[in-house]
Amino acid sequence: MNRWITDFITAQKAALDSVPAKAVAEIIETFRKALAEDRQIFVFGNGGSAANASHFVTDLGKGSSDKLGHRFRVISLNDNVSWMTALGNDYSYDEVFSRQLINYGRPGDLVLALSVSGNSPNVVKALEWAAANHLHTIALVGAKRGRMAEIAHQCIVIDSTHYGRVEDAQMGICHMICYAFMENPKWGQI
Repeated sequence: MNRWITDFITAQKAALDSVPAKAVAEIIETFRKALAEDRQIFVFGNGGSAANASHFVTDLGKGSSDKLGHRFRVISLNDNVSWMTALGNDYSYDEVFSRQLINYGRPGDLVLALSVSGNSPNVVKALEWAAANHLHTIALVGAKRGRMAEIAHQCIVIDSTHYGRVEDAQMGICHMICYAFMENPKWGQI
């Protein structure tokens, strides 16, 4: 067991080492611009990525906003279960995010989509809708990249296909975005 744990930690470090600092800095700047322009921010994913989306929205909407004194307008499209089930039942599960964006998304708004495979049909469909309707799109994906990496305006690829490692690294990126504002509130002032 000790060897397995050591190997797991080594592989996790490798996944984190694959995170490009410059790309994270560019995404943080995109969030700073969205804040300055009072853009709506939409975040979503499936499974563990859905949990990460909700966690990120909490940290950005409360923690970062509290430090700045100006509020991020951010929402997780995973958090309204009754709406998601209605959309899944009446249309298809592939449309649970895109149909919400149809209601709320406006040109210039920001979309952050998380997926390990990069090919989740509902996330891909939402990114396609967002890009076609002039929302700025960001994707966090695993090493398979998938269709999301082709669609998104900005993309970070974690060099692993292991779901846990990729999700942990993606949450690390989400925390970097939040803490960039929490720990540097003057930089985030508008």
